[in-house]
Amino acid sequence: MSVESKKTREACCSNLKLFLASLAFVYFSKAFGGAYMKSSITQIERRFDIPSSLIGVIDGSFEMGNLLVIAFVSYFGAKLHRPRLIGIGCVIMAAGSFLIALPHLFQGLYKYETSVSQSTSINSTHSILPCMSNHSLAKADETPDLETMTACEKAAGSSLWIYVFLGNMLRGIGETPIMPLGVSYLDDFSREENTPFYLACIHTVGILGPMFGFMLGSYLAKIYVDIGSVDLDSVTINYKDSRWVGAWWLGFLVTGTLILLSSIPFWFLPKSLPKQGQEQSQSKGTELATTAEQENFLPDENQELEDKPVSFSELAKDFIPSLRRLFKNSIFTMMILTYLVSVNGFIGMITFKPKYMEQIFGQSASKAIFLIGILNLPAVALGFITGGFILKRFRLGVIGAARVSIAASLGSLSLLFIQIFIYCDKAEVAGLTVSYQGDSQLSYNQQTLLSQCNMGCSCSVKHWDPVCAYNGVTYASPCLAGCQTSSGTGKEMMFHNCTCAAEMITPRTNMSAVLGQCPRRSNCDNIFKIYMALSALGSFISACGGTPGYIVMLRSIPQDLKSLALGMQTLIVRTLGGIPPPIYFGALIDRTCLKWGTKHCGGRGACRFYDADSFRITFLGLITGLYCLSNMLWGGLYIKIVKRQKKLALRNQAKENGVEVDTVGNGHANINIAIKKEDAGNESTI
Repeated sequence: MSVESKKTREACCSNLKLFLASLAFVYFSKAFGGAYMKSSITQIERRFDIPSSLIGVIDGSFEMGNLLVIAFVSYFGAKLHRPRLIGIGCVIMAAGSFLIALPHLFQGLYKYETSVSQSTSINSTHSILPCMSNHSLAKADETPDLETMTACEKAAGSSLWIYVFLGNMLRGIGETPIMPLGVSYLDDFSREENTPFYLACIHTVGILGPMFGFMLGSYLAKIYVDIGSVDLDSVTINYKDSRWVGAWWLGFLVTGTLILLSSIPFWFLPKSLPKQGQEQSQSKGTELATTAEQENFLPDENQELEDKPVSFSELAKDFIPSLRRLFKNSIFTMMILTYLVSVNGFIGMITFKPKYMEQIFGQSASKAIFLIGILNLPAVALGFITGGFILKRFRLGVIGAARVSIAASLGSLSLLFIQIFIYCDKAEVAGLTVSYQGDSQLSYNQQTLLSQCNMGCSCSVKHWDPVCAYNGVTYASPCLAGCQTSSGTGKEMMFHNCTCAAEMITPRTNMSAVLGQCPRRSNCDNIFKIYMALSALGSFISACGGTPGYIVMLRSIPQDLKSLALGMQTLIVRTLGGIPPPIYFGALIDRTCLKWGTKHCGGRGACRFYDADSFRITFLGLITGLYCLSNMLWGGLYIKIVKRQKKLALRNQAKENGVEVDTVGNGHANINIAIKKEDAGNESTI
């Protein structure tokens, strides 16, 4: 072997490894930012006092950004300098992250709703008379006029969520070239048998991003939003309260910086590389090419064409025919539909899962995010690497990969169905889930918050300032609990002589209450552990089918359409599978709300308390239904793959026997024409 060929192979390997490492790091960075966005959904919803349906629109703006440019980036990007386009995308993503954090600088201090005036909370015994001092609070129930509300909201900066919307859209635009151009670049210049392992490695490193993103979100959720600007001792709520807002903005500064750093290597990578494994054969003129090299002769030929200058008009002229060829591929079309349905369920689940854990199991938002980060996401990472290992270890083809994906999908569906029956008892809130006498309550309206025990206090029914009485029941506010006096300051404030609490206990029992909701029953902790175990196991099994499913798609499309196919898959799945789910999931979840918060300027804010049973059935029922449909589509897809493989096997056998494919008997005449009609010229790529 000559010195020059040895240097060429070493340079190729080093560049390919550098690209592999850089792509893995950028996958980590973008996943880190995306997971942190998901973990901050609850904090953003509370900070801007918006309903779940609107937070779903904000969350879907990422996919809206993808929609704007994905088709053009995927097609034209394959003809241009792919690594540099990825670097440009990273810079745009970083700018979007910084823009999301911008509203914190203009919005002013956070003012949470409370029925107790903090100004009167001085260091004196029995400083506040909750029941007697709330005669003016009934005025809060009156709806302010539109002009007053508009002026107040403008001053409070409550419409600044638009910056979060636009910043998240920028993140979506910047993320566009990473997946289609990165995966196609890697697949073009690596050995065919190495591609599954490389993809598994990238996805495994990438899944560490969400793990750290959720951990950062959990940590910042415990830090008060205006840290450094307010005296924390004067804050009467803690991170377990539904009105608490964490320092969500800090995380976007961190994620933006990390994504900016990940863009650096892509500016120094070449436009193209020699095919991995072909460097040595190129130096031996008399040696026959291997089967893998013969199959990849066309990409090298295409690469030579790519090096020639191509005008934009020539590229655009070929776009529609290429798109038509792609969608004539029935397997590709069915794969898109299958992914579309399953992604709808996944996006809806991951967006509102922290809220589900908070409402059904009584966990704090911080703990829910943390557990997702250290249990579910490592399980997903292990599942991805396991799926890639199974493909490589058993040398599975397209049919084998499809079988692994179907088995994983069925297993995760079974565990998801079991989770519907794993739940805790509902929190006991007087006037919402139970009556003031402790009986079960079937229906709720605002008047059920009032009772004989608090009728003389003129309480507002709009405020949510929960207190926990010693009888184990939560009351919506100290006034609605009928508390006569209070003592202490800040989070240590206590309320005494609560007349409503006396209706469920004997007169001599303690009639005091403390700030915050009452904890769930003791057995809820054990039930929650069972739920998390099933959730983590389901995540692992589902992820085992991720890499095999990806390989089925890659092997079902021709080499020259690979970037376009991956781009169109991203476009369709993220448009119809990424934008609608947070919106309709959020709208359906809003219908289960029992107690809405009140904005500082009046009007309905974010939901404070949900009907747990309705929430659970709506949330998990919708996800399970979508996953059932996805499995049915996988079954139809598998049948198509098997039929096509049989046709290809028959055609290859006929060629080996020296028989013209178009004249094969036994009912298989013109099989080549039939395959071309179904596959649009893609037979040799499976």
